[in-house]
Amino acid sequence: MDLKTIISAARRTGLIFIFGSYFCVINGQQSPLNPISYWVFNPYIYNPAIVGSKDFLTIGINTAFQGKANAQLLSGNTRITKTNSGYFASPDITEFKNIGVGASIFNDYDGLSRNMGLSISGSYQIPLNTRKLSFLSFGASVKGEYNTITSALSDTLRKTYYPNFDIGIYYYGTNFFTGISAVNILGSPWKPDTLGVYKMPVSREYFFTAGYKFLLSKSLNIVLEPSVLILATDSTFSKIKKNINPIIRLYLEDFCFGTSFGADGKISFFSQFRYPRFYIGAYYELAKKTPYFKKTPLVEFTIGLNIQPDKSRYSRHSHW
Repeated sequence: MDLKTIISAARRTGLIFIFGSYFCVINGQQSPLNPISYWVFNPYIYNPAIVGSKDFLTIGINTAFQGKANAQLLSGNTRITKTNSGYFASPDITEFKNIGVGASIFNDYDGLSRNMGLSISGSYQIPLNTRKLSFLSFGASVKGEYNTITSALSDTLRKTYYPNFDIGIYYYGTNFFTGISAVNILGSPWKPDTLGVYKMPVSREYFFTAGYKFLLSKSLNIVLEPSVLILATDSTFSKIKKNINPIIRLYLEDFCFGTSFGADGKISFFSQFRYPRFYIGAYYELAKKTPYFKKTPLVEFTIGLNIQPDKSRYSRHSHW
């Protein structure tokens, strides 16, 4: 069996893995922003400086369900383009500016609390070489959020409107990338009551990411990408070792799959298949060791569009 046959089989297996997971039992998880798979499929949600780092428009939907709990995230980002007039027989050419924009709408309901919000992001990329193959990007997001909480001991309903914002810095090139960001900088608009009945599902978070792409086969488009994602909050900043998540991705042309190992004992698997204009993917997280191993795994899904300008100096086929 040659290598191309193996790759083709891996891609078919990945598609079966994505669709077959629909029949798994889905379990929700507390998080400041659900679905939690955004850190895999939509990293610009936790670092606005990543907005516009790809030269095509991406629009995606992430969703997760567990009993009465459910979460949805609709997001998109793109780099601003400009059209340069052609001359004689040369057509107009679409080029990219150094400005990226993005937006997201999210809804997270856990049975007692519903958190809804809108985020608008912008970034500015500074080219670091004449060929524009590496950039340093600065970004920020402004959020408007609405939260309702029903007391577990009564029918009392508490409603809160509040603003928030994120900031980030991101470097990316042909192989290496790294970034640092802070989200929900204003934190929660109020503290939980004495009995802990009310709890706003929002907290200040800090992200650091870095990774490198190793080209294993140019002809077969095989790339290995080890990376790390570090997440900390104000309460866990001193326990940084417990927030380190090593990540490994393997790209086989249009198919990508990977895994992440958390210091808290959780193991994640994810896969994504990219068509010329759209993509589908799934995210799985195995719960850490619990008594009798009764806790079911978390499963989430994503589907999205990749839209490339028709007239461009660049390839119309989107890239990872």
